[in-house]
Amino acid sequence: MSDQAILRITREIKQIQQGTDLSLAVAYEDSDIRNVQALVVGPPDTPYEFGFFEFSIKFPKDYPASPPHVKAMTTNGGRCRFNPNIYASGKVCLSILGTWRGESGEQWSSAQGLESVLISIQSLMSSNPYENEPGYENCTDKQHKKDMELYVSKIRHETLRIAVIQPLEDSLGIQPDGTVTAKADEWAGETADEDHLINEDRTPFQPFNDLRKRRFLWYYDSYMQTISKAEKEVKVKDKFSNMPFECHANSMDGHFNYPELKKRMQFIRETIAAETQKWAIEGLAAKEQEVGIAANLQRQHEQIVEDLKKNFTIDLAIANGNPFVWELTYFGKPMTHLDGGVFKIEISLSPRFPDEQPRVFVRTPLYHHRVSKDDGILCYFPRRTDEMRYHVEAIMDALEEESPPYDPRTTVHPEAAKLFWGSAEDRKKYNRALRRSVENSVEEIYA
Repeated sequence: MSDQAILRITREIKQIQQGTDLSLAVAYEDSDIRNVQALVVGPPDTPYEFGFFEFSIKFPKDYPASPPHVKAMTTNGGRCRFNPNIYASGKVCLSILGTWRGESGEQWSSAQGLESVLISIQSLMSSNPYENEPGYENCTDKQHKKDMELYVSKIRHETLRIAVIQPLEDSLGIQPDGTVTAKADEWAGETADEDHLINEDRTPFQPFNDLRKRRFLWYYDSYMQTISKAEKEVKVKDKFSNMPFECHANSMDGHFNYPELKKRMQFIRETIAAETQKWAIEGLAAKEQEVGIAANLQRQHEQIVEDLKKNFTIDLAIANGNPFVWELTYFGKPMTHLDGGVFKIEISLSPRFPDEQPRVFVRTPLYHHRVSKDDGILCYFPRRTDEMRYHVEAIMDALEEESPPYDPRTTVHPEAAKLFWGSAEDRKKYNRALRRSVENSVEEIYA
């Protein structure tokens, strides 16, 4: 592969990594930039909603004259076909990839690139994926319409099971019997030797583990809403219906069991919470053993505190001398909806920061579309992920922003989001609920 091709691939990867599209992520091992792993987050309001779909992408030697080779990896071990155009074998049928016949102008050209490939894949994940099957436009009878509904129904179930639950259970070491493997615990506890914080000989390249965990916490309430609604529509053990275009070894077979999915979702959340608590224990050990990341975070904290001396809306402290647990007290700005409020915010940091990103919890109850209802998980977006000052800035921005653009991928409190972006009367209800939580925050702090 030419140097020019490698430079182009590098530029395309960087463009996605530094972009604002929350539904795309890419990564590669330093040893070979031609082999890329990509994650496509299922679009809202589709049966693929907030699923984590992984793809392996290999660039040919003559790239960009020829398109990259793409293989779907989220297939339940080659047993699940997620779309008429995404086979159980991993084949992705798209004219842009040269794997499907297309109309004139739909074929690959050197002007296209990695991002256009991922967007094309994402476009397959529609609200009615049945329409991707050739001949769909001729399907007018009632049976085909019923098939469309049944197809959407089983994709919704398998998205939760295969594209959300399974990869998270794998990364957390959760076994089918509900136990957590010692291997996962041992890996989480390695802080004494910085060389072991990333050990490629022991762990396979899995660049999206942390992203999945953070997004799971964001979307947990949405997942549970989906389950609650869907389990009223199907019975446990009802079998999936086969579609006319499905065949042996290239289908989506199985049965519904939403109560089981709900149970597994809840345990994943509990396991992530336990992992977060373990970070604090690891952090103290790292401080005592004088691991570099502990001293680095201590210095970052001191610098941020110095920079905040003239900012009277924020007080930042380290909890119990542990540089991996930061306590932020936020005083609501005058002339805003948060005016008069006092909010305690906990920032939990991993000994593997920035490879693992902070988890931020608003501990004082706050009715806010960026704050999850039960756990107080905050959804925020730092301009840079490798320095904590950008995280602190982004936390404030998330709380204070009064007119953000609508994006369901950034809302973690579905009920609040519905009111916030609803009618004028809905917005009034949202503001009243927000103000009540602001008024209650003072009582909460001084109780």
